[in-house]
Amino acid sequence: MKSNLKYAVIGSGSWATAIVKILSDNLDTVSWYIRNEDNLNYILKNNHNPNYLSSVEINLTKVQVNSDINEVVKNADVIILVVPSEFINSELKKIKVDISKKVVISGIKGIVPETGLLLGEHMIKEFHILNDNFLVIAGPCHAEEVALERLSYLTIACSEKRLAKSICRDFNNDYIKTKVSDDVIGIEYSSMLKNIYAIAAGIAHGLGYGDNFQSILMSNAIREISRFIKKRHKIKRNINNSAYLGDLLVTGYSVFSRNRMFGNMIGKGYTVKSAQMEMKMIAEGYSSTKKAMHLNSESVKKAKIPIIEAVYDILYHRKSPKNTFKILNEKLN
Repeated sequence: MKSNLKYAVIGSGSWATAIVKILSDNLDTVSWYIRNEDNLNYILKNNHNPNYLSSVEINLTKVQVNSDINEVVKNADVIILVVPSEFINSELKKIKVDISKKVVISGIKGIVPETGLLLGEHMIKEFHILNDNFLVIAGPCHAEEVALERLSYLTIACSEKRLAKSICRDFNNDYIKTKVSDDVIGIEYSSMLKNIYAIAAGIAHGLGYGDNFQSILMSNAIREISRFIKKRHKIKRNINNSAYLGDLLVTGYSVFSRNRMFGNMIGKGYTVKSAQMEMKMIAEGYSSTKKAMHLNSESVKKAKIPIIEAVYDILYHRKSPKNTFKILNEKLN
């Protein structure tokens, strides 16, 4: 049985559009904050997002679009934040109404740049959200496959399992299957880190490495994720679960992965700036690489993260992808 919760989706990219599709397929009403007035008017006229997942027909009898973020969040029980991490703070600053008693779900893949905090930490500190009312939604799930209604899997993480199960019921349907986790912090970090490894996989592909090397790269990547998260939040977790390993694999291997695409361009010789200019979507792994390096450097006991270090050297120190990966090869096992 579906809940009677009122949902609001903040963001208008591909993942936000996919979530709107899922919820409008399942529920009677979904509110959707669209910042750009031209995009909003296009959706109202054509029933499609002009920039992302344009094949998805927006059911406007169920989806209420609005460019006033305060109006959207004021009337919602559950707020789903699906804005690139680079821009999340500027959008949150627009919120003037009290949302401290709302349920907040993170669909972002990174840290709030201005504060250096995970989104959950930021929402608790800045908006006084209750810890038990903060959730994270993770894959493995590409927006493009949701648009095609291909069977996909989501993990909903929350310290309050009853709430997580209720949210899961609202997402479940013929093409979406869900499971519950209590590792909110671990999944937030993993969701950030997997984009870095997808860039690494893309660089390897661009350099001409094959499937054999990619398998070694990904098996080392999941161990890096495990080491990194243990230093930040040590609890009992199975790193091979779908929210960690599954999400890493789909992001690292899929043709839909924007981070892999970005890495592939770097491997083929594009500069960071030229690759960013050519891509229409943001590769969040770029900024996440710098954040991960900073977080690891400030730890008393640093995690061993040679893949992240290699990606950082290529993206920020402009080191040769070919030479950097030759050195990296000797560190993988």
